[in-house]
Amino acid sequence: MTGLVVGGTASSVGKTVATLAIIRAFQREGLTVQPAKAGPDFIDPSHHETVVDRPSRTLDTWLEGREGLRRNYHRGEGDVCVIEGVMGVYDGHRSSTADVADALDLPVVLVVDASAGAESVAATALGFRTYAARTDLDVRVAGVIAQQAHGGSHEQAIWEALPAELEYCGRIPPDSDLEIPDRHLGLHLGDEAPIDENALDDAATHLRTDRLRAIAEEPAPAPGLQDGPALGDQPRVAIARDRAFRFVYPAVRERLATAGDLVTFSPVAGDGLPPADAIYLPGGYPERFAAELAASPTLSALADRATEGVPIYGECGGFMALADSLRTTDGRRHDMSGILPATVEMCERYQALGHVELSADRRTLTADTGDSLRGHEFHYSRASLDSDATLAFTVDGEGIADGRDGLTEYETLGTYAHVHAASGAFDTLLERLR
Repeated sequence: MTGLVVGGTASSVGKTVATLAIIRAFQREGLTVQPAKAGPDFIDPSHHETVVDRPSRTLDTWLEGREGLRRNYHRGEGDVCVIEGVMGVYDGHRSSTADVADALDLPVVLVVDASAGAESVAATALGFRTYAARTDLDVRVAGVIAQQAHGGSHEQAIWEALPAELEYCGRIPPDSDLEIPDRHLGLHLGDEAPIDENALDDAATHLRTDRLRAIAEEPAPAPGLQDGPALGDQPRVAIARDRAFRFVYPAVRERLATAGDLVTFSPVAGDGLPPADAIYLPGGYPERFAAELAASPTLSALADRATEGVPIYGECGGFMALADSLRTTDGRRHDMSGILPATVEMCERYQALGHVELSADRRTLTADTGDSLRGHEFHYSRASLDSDATLAFTVDGEGIADGRDGLTEYETLGTYAHVHAASGAFDTLLERLR
């Protein structure tokens, strides 16, 4: 499966729309497209999935390591993989678009804002290409897509200004129907605010699909497709899956389904808990459905399972649902499951953002004492803990409180950090259940 990386000059330059237009252009050529996203994001991949109806692969050198990233790429299926970058090409302390392109040895097609420039688009792109020599990464900026570019003389000026080593791959025209609304944590999800199909079809016609196909290359090979040990027994894991709990990496679902028996339930809908050896509440938007969750019998059932000793793991939004209460930005307090001794309050600004490393100083569901896990945190809430609260991890980020994460009670663990399957956390969880 060949591939290319869609990089940007900065955040909010239009990488997501350009990526979707490239996907649609390839689809019009009869190609099967595998989407992917550089970095730990959950939201942009949801837009990929609305267009291709298959999970978008998460590619992050910090969360997965270079070899794990390659394995994850090669688990994809299709003729060509289109990888949306994160922020600007070279931005990112622990995993950048450039890191992903280097790990896979794939070329970059650069998205440049052309709304107020023409020849300067070429100058910007050339700067991004030559800057690679100042890094210790092999980054090959091979082509350019002009975002917000008109046709005619505007497009011609951009095209003619590009040097021979930078392929002009087309433009994305100004069109309000191509805009995706945003909110805290990023854009609206793909099934909430899908891009207008006609607008996307039109944008695809302005891309030079033949040039994009020629740029795409075979990536570096994977060392092997097994991320973790094969587990003999098949423990059953129940995972919350609805509008409030939806931030799950595809590789996590695959690992739980391969090494265990995966079943889903909806706390928002008030589903009864299925029989399971463990319960997983991933991140999402519990604050948007706080009233429904407070009225849901599912949270009470979770509390009962917790007191019975059933292992329960909650990440970010899942952690919030495991707390005593959640106060939304309108000041309203909503009862949550009450399993973990914490109260959570939503804030107007984000409280943490970035890749983190967690070091366990006690045995937990996802780590042994002394283990380290790599993860990512991004949340708009903060937690206040009871005086007798026990935290299991030291973290080089914000965590839950004072550089600590991993609130524990019974056999329940809640973290603000999200971890990937490649971290080994879910293999440890499954091993605990045997």
